[in-house]
Amino acid sequence: MNVIICGAGQVGSSIARYLSSEGNDVTVIDQSPELIRKINDTLDVRAFVGHASHPGTLEMAGAKEADMLIAVTYADEVNMIACQVGHSLFQVPTKIARVRSQNYLQPEWADLFSRDNMPIDVIISPEVEVARHIGQQLQVPGAFDMLAMADGKVRVVGVRCGEDCPVVNTPMRQLASLFPDLNMVVVAIIRNDKVIVPSSEDQMLAGDEVYFVCDTAHLARAMDAFGHQEPEARRIIVVGAGNIGLTLAQNIEENQSAVSVKLIEVSPERAKRAAGQLAKTMVLAGSALDPEILEEANIRSTETFVSVSNDDEVNIISALLAKRYGCERAVTLINNQPYGPLVTALGVDAVVNPRSITVSTILQHIRRGRIRAVHSLREGVGEVIEAEALETSTMVGVPLREAKLPNGVIVGAILRDDELVVPRGDTRIQAKDRIILFAASNAVKKVEKLFSVRLEYF
Repeated sequence: MNVIICGAGQVGSSIARYLSSEGNDVTVIDQSPELIRKINDTLDVRAFVGHASHPGTLEMAGAKEADMLIAVTYADEVNMIACQVGHSLFQVPTKIARVRSQNYLQPEWADLFSRDNMPIDVIISPEVEVARHIGQQLQVPGAFDMLAMADGKVRVVGVRCGEDCPVVNTPMRQLASLFPDLNMVVVAIIRNDKVIVPSSEDQMLAGDEVYFVCDTAHLARAMDAFGHQEPEARRIIVVGAGNIGLTLAQNIEENQSAVSVKLIEVSPERAKRAAGQLAKTMVLAGSALDPEILEEANIRSTETFVSVSNDDEVNIISALLAKRYGCERAVTLINNQPYGPLVTALGVDAVVNPRSITVSTILQHIRRGRIRAVHSLREGVGEVIEAEALETSTMVGVPLREAKLPNGVIVGAILRDDELVVPRGDTRIQAKDRIILFAASNAVKKVEKLFSVRLEYF
């Protein structure tokens, strides 16, 4: 696949790394010589300095032969025009643009990105995606990561195993007998920054980060199995009234009427603007690093503290302060990825990385075959994938133990006619089943082939 990536920032470079490692032909364009130099030094891609929306630049990048154009520069307008030029002059089949300004995304302007106006196939709004992701995490206290798949019928959850976790040092084969009626499968163990796709003899150890797939209806029992019985938060403080914080507060107001939210914003103008857009949320103008502001927000009685300002240091320190004042759970947004492990070691419960969430959203539209959803774990150690099984797939009709799945792949759940099937060795996948699986990074391309349409299908 020939892919042009406009923008060599964190998201653009991450997508380039993913695609080049899988053997795709990737060209990266950016106006920054420093970013382009870094790309050329570290990745096996073609990268050059240029203005991403200029026709001549896109022609130099090979737009006439491109299968996809991904525009993720810092300027929404450049991203949109690059896609327009790619469509009008070069007939690029698939165009993806990152659009951050919510003004462009208002319902009344929905026709802007139609085929007849500005034909962009996929609009990615990082702030909306991050706010949605945090909202999902808030529903599962005790989890450091959580996402809904298969129309909400399946949950993929990340938890840390402490010394008191009931299932540590237990072989995987014993979990089914310990919890015979629990629809849950452990699909990945991250230990010392390395991923393990568990076999029946593997065990979870204290300190491991574990991802499991479970029936949404069994989520509370699954968390209980890992020693987490925390109730869902009813009092939440959000730091930062930017697009993420404002969208998160609005989502909570609309979907969780029993939850009380307080929003702290250091800019008086932005705080005033947020107060005008929120119906029930109390907005406080001040610094989240100010003990008086935290006391005014009633930090000691708050169950969850979410820091999503534009400043990593403010997010980290305010989250640590919140924990010190007795807040039960702290979630913080961090753009600088190396900070993540350090922050969790200091006691912050969950770290949100906007780049990883945006990359996951883009990958969902890059993956070939009948791929419905993709979530990248921990900077590319693997992907949780939801896909539809076709009649021609080699997986269909044979027991899973005989299906010859690629190394590094494990099936976590099967959705069949709205019923969840827990995969066992004798389970047979049927055509049109929706399969949720984990694939280590080196097995993703093989998974795509498993779910691709073959010629004999037509």
